Amino acid sequence: MQFKYDEDVEAFRQEVRQFIKDELPPEEIRLQRGYEGGFDTYEEEYDYTMGFQKKLAAKDWLAMAWPKEYGGGGASHMRQLVYNEEMAYHSAPVGNMGIAWVGPSLMLYGTDEQKEKFIPRITQADDWWCTLYSEPGAGSDLASLQTRATRDGDDYVINGQKIWTSGGHLADWGWLAARTDPDAPKHKGITMFMLDMKSPGVTVRPLINMSDRHGFNEVFFEDVRVPASQVVGEENRGWYHMAVALDFERSGIGAYAGGRRNVERLAKLAKDNPQLIERRPSVKHELADRSVELEVGTLLAYRVATMQAKGLVPNHEASAAKMFGSEMGQRIQLTGMHLLGTAGQLRNGSHGQIADIATNYLSSVSGTIAAGTSEIQRGIIATRGLGLPRG
Repeated sequence: MQFKYDEDVEAFRQEVRQFIKDELPPEEIRLQRGYEGGFDTYEEEYDYTMGFQKKLAAKDWLAMAWPKEYGGGGASHMRQLVYNEEMAYHSAPVGNMGIAWVGPSLMLYGTDEQKEKFIPRITQADDWWCTLYSEPGAGSDLASLQTRATRDGDDYVINGQKIWTSGGHLADWGWLAARTDPDAPKHKGITMFMLDMKSPGVTVRPLINMSDRHGFNEVFFEDVRVPASQVVGEENRGWYHMAVALDFERSGIGAYAGGRRNVERLAKLAKDNPQLIERRPSVKHELADRSVELEVGTLLAYRVATMQAKGLVPNHEASAAKMFGSEMGQRIQLTGMHLLGTAGQLRNGSHGQIADIATNYLSSVSGTIAAGTSEIQRGIIATRGLGLPRG
C-alpha cells in the first residue's frame, strides 16, 4: 500500500530533510551519538542536543505540535508524522520532556505566573527537563510511589528516591511526582512539582547499563525545599494531571523509521562484505523478514496517525503500534548479531570491528519495557481491542 501526502506535507518533508542535512554532523558521527552515549563529556552531550533543539526552535519546529496560543506551531497530525519520521530516520536528538510532558500540563493546569515563566523557556530549548516518576518499588504500578512532599510554610520538603531517570545528569529541571497525603488512597495523594535539579539535597547517581552507556540515573532527595509556587495543579490530584494527553501525534512512527535505517545499514554491510552471507546464508531471510515487518509496522503507525487526523482517539491501535515496534527493534538488532557472528561482540575501537552492533543489541532490550511494557500493551489489546475479560 502506498500513501500519498498532500503537496504541502510532502514539501515539508523535503524541507525537513534539507534542514537535517545542513544542521546535523555526518552520519558516521551521528551513529556514535544518540541519547545514550558517544560523547566524551556530559557537557558535549548537552551542547550537542540543546544546540540542535535551539535550531529547531528558531524554525518554530520544536513545539510544532503545541497550540499556537502557547508559542507552538499548531501543526496537523500528518505534518507531525512526517517530522517525527524524518528525525527518527536520521537519529536526530529531538527527545524533549519539557515539550512532551511539562508544557502540556502547564497549559491545562498551570497558573498564569507558571505559564509566563516556564513555557517560553521550554519552546526555546533553554532548559533540559527530566521526569521524576519511577521508584524502586513503583514502576509499572506508578501510583505506589513513596517519595514524600511535606508542607512547611511556603515550601514543600521532599524526601525519597527516583530511579530510571532519563537524562537526570543533564537536566536543569525535574518534573516530579511526590506523595503529599500518605493516608489517602494511592491514586489520590500525589502532587506534581517543578523541581530545580540544582537544589540543595538533590543527588544524581549514574546507572550504567549493560552496553556500558549512561542514559539513566537514580535521584535522591534529602530535605529538598521546593516553593509552593512550583506546585502544578491541585494538591493530591497529581495522578490525574500526570495522565494529561494533548492531541499530539503518537503513532510510534519513530520506531519504524529508525528501524528502516538500521535494516538498510545491515543490508549494505552484507553487500559490502559478502563473506558474511556466505558464512550464514539464512541471514538473507532474516533481513527479508525484518523488511516485511517494517512495512507492517509502518501501516500500524500510519493507522494511528490517520485516526488522529480524523479526530478519533486511538486506544488499542496505539498499543499495537508500540508493542510491534519495540519487539521488532529487538529482532532487527538480533539479526545484526547473526550477520556478524562472533565479530558482533566487538565494540567501537576494537581491531577488526566493522559495525557497533553489540551496543545496539544490548540497548534494544529495554524497548519492550520503557513507555509501557509489551505485557501491558497486550493486555490493552486483549481487553479494549478484543473485548476479552480482565484477569
